Amino acid sequence: MASLKFVSLDDAVIFPGMPVTMPVNAGNETRVLLVPRRGSGYARVGVVAEVSERVPIGGREVASLVALHRGVPGAAHTDQDGVLRVDVDERPDVTPPPSLTRDLEREYRAVVEEILEIRGDDGRISAFVRSITSPGALADTAGYSPDLNVGQKLELLETLDVVERLSLALRLQQDRLAELRVRKRIRDDVESGAQKQQREYFLRRQMDAIRKELGESEASVAEDYRTKIAAATMPEAVQQQAERELARFERMGDSNAESSMIRTYLDWLLAVPWSKRSEERLDPQHARDGTRRRPCGS
Repeated sequence: MASLKFVSLDDAVIFPGMPVTMPVNAGNETRVLLVPRRGSGYARVGVVAEVSERVPIGGREVASLVALHRGVPGAAHTDQDGVLRVDVDERPDVTPPPSLTRDLEREYRAVVEEILEIRGDDGRISAFVRSITSPGALADTAGYSPDLNVGQKLELLETLDVVERLSLALRLQQDRLAELRVRKRIRDDVESGAQKQQREYFLRRQMDAIRKELGESEASVAEDYRTKIAAATMPEAVQQQAERELARFERMGDSNAESSMIRTYLDWLLAVPWSKRSEERLDPQHARDGTRRRPCGS
């Protein structure tokens, strides 16, 4: 069991394979243990990281690290130089039989591909995901997602079993995909509505231009409707409703989107033959009596 310098991560969760540069005095250490905070304590699992470079900046040392694999911290102690060290149970991934992960990998890749397509990936991230052959490393790619919160990333980090981790990563990505689909549908609906409004606006402007060419105006259109309503001999209640709609039309103007609906409604009211009657009698009793009086053979 290795004894490694303990390095606290206050605002980040690092996964195996991730490079990281951070202000830390690595001294002569070749490897350290990076452990993220969890509430007032620390996560149950960290990552063993290799120190690849040390650079002094402004009186402080900045180290470039490469996360290697998971490590479970054990007993802690302070060495003679005052450095906090922990005993580490190093836990590189144990690759399970392909039969246990094949379907999970296939579904995970498909979900991630759709997420990247919705996000408009230029192909680089997709190529990176396709290049990963290890199921454990594939599951860890979920940790790169900016949509996962710290709690979800810690849960992923602390899942040592590869099959369980891949299943968890798949669920997390499926949740992301479902949310992105809803957002995309809402965005598409909004854009479609905006395009429809813009199209209607231009059509109304064209109609205005045509009316001007014909010498028509909103006032003349309204007056034409008023004349037709007066001549239609509508029932009093219907005429009052038609006049109210006409008044609305005059207030909002012909360029308003609702004005076309009002005109359609008024046209429909005017098309009804209010003052005409059919010669046919629709009285059921009259029809029944006529049938009884009809002579045989007629």
